[in-house]
Amino acid sequence: MGVIIENNIWEPNPALYLFIFISCCLSIYCLPNSGSTTRSTPAVFDHAPSSSFLRFQRSFLLIFSLSSVMEGLLAVFGEYELAYPGVSSEKMVISLCIGYAAALFVGTFLGMLSDLIGQRKVCLLFCLLHLFVAIWKRVTGHPSVWLASICLSLASTIFFFNFETWMVVEHDKLEQRQDSVNDMFWLMTFVESASYIGSQVVGNWLIGGHEKTSSLAPSSAVVIMALIALAYVSRGWREDPESIVLKDYQTKFHTCILGDKRVWLLSWTQATVHFSVAVFWIIWAPTIVADGREVLLGLIYPCLLGAKMLGSTAFPWFSSGPLSLRTEECLAYACIVMGFVTSIVAFDYQDIEILVMLFCIFHACVGLVLPSLARLRTMYVPNELRGGMMSLSIAPSNALMLFFLIQRGFYQRIENSTIIVMAALGLFSAAGCMYMLKRLGKQPHQNWHKL
Repeated sequence: MGVIIENNIWEPNPALYLFIFISCCLSIYCLPNSGSTTRSTPAVFDHAPSSSFLRFQRSFLLIFSLSSVMEGLLAVFGEYELAYPGVSSEKMVISLCIGYAAALFVGTFLGMLSDLIGQRKVCLLFCLLHLFVAIWKRVTGHPSVWLASICLSLASTIFFFNFETWMVVEHDKLEQRQDSVNDMFWLMTFVESASYIGSQVVGNWLIGGHEKTSSLAPSSAVVIMALIALAYVSRGWREDPESIVLKDYQTKFHTCILGDKRVWLLSWTQATVHFSVAVFWIIWAPTIVADGREVLLGLIYPCLLGAKMLGSTAFPWFSSGPLSLRTEECLAYACIVMGFVTSIVAFDYQDIEILVMLFCIFHACVGLVLPSLARLRTMYVPNELRGGMMSLSIAPSNALMLFFLIQRGFYQRIENSTIIVMAALGLFSAAGCMYMLKRLGKQPHQNWHKL
């Protein structure tokens, strides 16, 4: 008698997408008024009284969305473009190592460059890096792994610090209330995640099931979006950065950043969160398919980003709504939850449903943590030093990722579970840092700036 082997491909329950979508809509619809505990349904931009400020917000969100889609196409199809032509796993590891090395040794100083020359010029550099790599892919088919990894890694570093810094600086110039800045923090996280999902849809549509003829189609989309972004930023956006002498910048940076214990605590928290997220996106797929079952990873990807969107909409509820907490407390609790989730994953559970649930919880916490960290940076970091502080804060994360990639990818001296445990320990230490920051910090909801 023959043995029939069933080949079941696991995919998420469609009800999960509906639940996340409805939850995000309800959370946004019922957003509390900043500074009020009464239930209401204000618009996101209620704190923007002037027409010029409304134009700035809409223009900023447009360019930020385009940039997020470009970054999303890189994240979704970066490994696919390497794997499809038959690139070995060793070369993929080399590509990752080169990228993290570039982010560590060059990207660390790009934030300081942004503070000195202005965020607009660095944004143009971001678009040029994406445009250069995309055109080269169209011309040569598969560009040098070295050059592509360096350019795209530097672009991702710029994306991390430059847009947030730009937004905060413009808010300060337009003399807007801190409430509107807080709204933009969570809205940026929300828009970024939604754009990543949109980039997956765009990429799948461009490929259209014809891998041999359309594998480079996402690069064409990046070329178009990069050209639009370049034209929009260069012609439609004016910037008058405050001139600052390099020596004065170094002196102020040493006093306000390197000499402030609170900024050190905040920087370490950012580094551990950045490290845990980087570890997750490298290890999540191998962890899910570790038991040998076939899984539609492309259907899990939007669930994770949807959970991140939902977490970002919870930020106003914890920062100024009926569930109001001090930002340090909120971050401490979120980091503890993330630490426990990653600790459970380190035991290598084979149940896919449990893993997806844990991954969604992790990303919901990430969606809450990112705007909370941005809010603390506004409290403790001067605007003219913000870019340098942000790029410097992720240097430990990039160094650890480079170390673990070398140890795991080339020498096989460390297991994936060990790397996940290290991420969990880092998150627990971040919770401790937030507890210390609360004791050293300012009074609840007090801003560093005089509004």
